Amino acid sequence: MPEAERESPCGLQLYWDEAETGYDFGPGHPMDPTRLALTMRLVEAFGLTAGPGVTVRAAPAAGDSTLRLVHTAEYVQAVRRVAADPALSDARHGLGTDDNWAFPGLHSASALIAGQSVAAAEALWRGETRHAVNFAGGLHHAMPAKAAGFCIYNDPALAIARLLELGAERVAYVDVDVHHGDGVQAAFWNDPRVLTVSLHESPATLFPETGWSTETGGPDAPGSAANLPLPAGTGDAGWLRAFHALVPELLAAFRPQVLVSQHGADTHVEDPLAHLAVSLDAQRMVTEAMHGLAHEHADGRWLALGGGGYAVVDVVPRAWTHLVATAAGRPVDPAAETPADWRAEVYRRTRQQAPLRMTDGVKPDWRDFHDHGYDPGDRLDQAILAARRAVFPHHGLLP
Repeated sequence: MPEAERESPCGLQLYWDEAETGYDFGPGHPMDPTRLALTMRLVEAFGLTAGPGVTVRAAPAAGDSTLRLVHTAEYVQAVRRVAADPALSDARHGLGTDDNWAFPGLHSASALIAGQSVAAAEALWRGETRHAVNFAGGLHHAMPAKAAGFCIYNDPALAIARLLELGAERVAYVDVDVHHGDGVQAAFWNDPRVLTVSLHESPATLFPETGWSTETGGPDAPGSAANLPLPAGTGDAGWLRAFHALVPELLAAFRPQVLVSQHGADTHVEDPLAHLAVSLDAQRMVTEAMHGLAHEHADGRWLALGGGGYAVVDVVPRAWTHLVATAAGRPVDPAAETPADWRAEVYRRTRQQAPLRMTDGVKPDWRDFHDHGYDPGDRLDQAILAARRAVFPHHGLLP
């Protein structure tokens, strides 16, 4: 697609319901819903919701039949049980544990977030919009019968399952959260219709301790999973090099009808729960690259989700505002100041000073893997080559 057309507004449905902030494990838990509210306020402060071709929608919560596209009926009932009595714990189903605290809105808030992602997938498939964003989504760790990693219902997997139910034959899922997208990979491990690609910190140093490059799909779907575990401490140059060394070629070979992407902001250097050193500016560059890849390989059908991110004030709202702005075809200048009314809202809610600009003040540069070759002594290049060697031959590609 010509660059001029790619940059023009091409239709965005932004899925948001203020009740999604009810996904609240309580004081002291890292998954602070303030990050969602501050993101939406920043999106509004930049006037992105009033732009041409942008519609804000609030979809209903996913019902049990939808949830059972991925989750077991027994698990859904267990979530309902614990939500009805938060004093209960159910370690078998990962509920009421150290990661996934019980709270009264456990089922309703989780189902609401899932409902937004599923509705977004439906809108894309039916041609109602070219792009859809649910930044409250991206809860990629939940398994069919177990909560994990702050995730109760796996909305990315549910959205993909709904696309398959509607007739999609090839769906690509690209996950750039700092944690491995294990729940989505597990849901489609043996399904050749779904390609899952995850770039994440090495399982040797971070939860969920999966996502090795040797994980490449089940017996009926070899090459349906691609994983690139990154050394702790990887910064902008390495992260961008890894993304561009793996993702574009796989998408070109797979030819997805829809691209689903997960944009966890916890790769950031300030994130308290992980060990990469990526800037907001590099995150924005990957968002822009994902947008271009959706147009190049999926006819523009792009469902973009949030995910992790625990620097609640400094990082998450800016990262996901850039995501919304990119999807809306109205990118925000990184040098732009954050609106004064938003900074006041940040202080009112958190008593913290908000960041002043939409940038970390860096201009990331990276060396293309093809143009600059492979350094056998470099741990990042070793990881890149291992990932390519593991999965590329399944797609007819040379590593």
